[in-house]
Amino acid sequence: MTTLTDRPRTALLVVDVQNDVVGEAYERDAVVARIRTLVERARTADVPVVWVQHRDDELVPGTDGWKIVPELVPGADEPRVGKEYGDAFEGTDLESVLAARGVGRVIVTGAETDACIRSTIHGAFTRGYDTTLVSDAHTAGDKSAWGAPPVDQVIAHTNLYWSFQGAPGRTAQVVAADEVAFD
Repeated sequence: MTTLTDRPRTALLVVDVQNDVVGEAYERDAVVARIRTLVERARTADVPVVWVQHRDDELVPGTDGWKIVPELVPGADEPRVGKEYGDAFEGTDLESVLAARGVGRVIVTGAETDACIRSTIHGAFTRGYDTTLVSDAHTAGDKSAWGAPPVDQVIAHTNLYWSFQGAPGRTAQVVAADEVAFD
């Protein structure tokens, strides 16, 4: 029930699943495996898969650390969106990529839960998208040395508060990877 007119399709967003972003992430291998399964299911269902890659002084395009993890291989026809901010919509062409494909609902996976995932789900929702967060397909590195809670608690809290998100004319939901419906 998106607020975006004539945008009935769904897209899977794979946010920042890059070598240096998820290298030491919580449950990295399990999360990446679930994302890989979601990518395969999306492709089978003819659902667009959009790859988002962060870049900054430490994540330099073309370097090994900036590259998407080897377990995930973007298709030649699948769009890649480069970003410099947490919100994958901010300062990028993500909106036009989704609009061109008639997308009004996004399913969000990736890293980091407490930064780019949180920013992107809020960015999508405020722009009118129905926004689904995949509860077991997002992760982050440990930031407890800087006062953050342990990563499992960050993930649980993000899943909890997103399940109660609401606004007129659009939906927010949290579902496990094996319960994601692409239709």
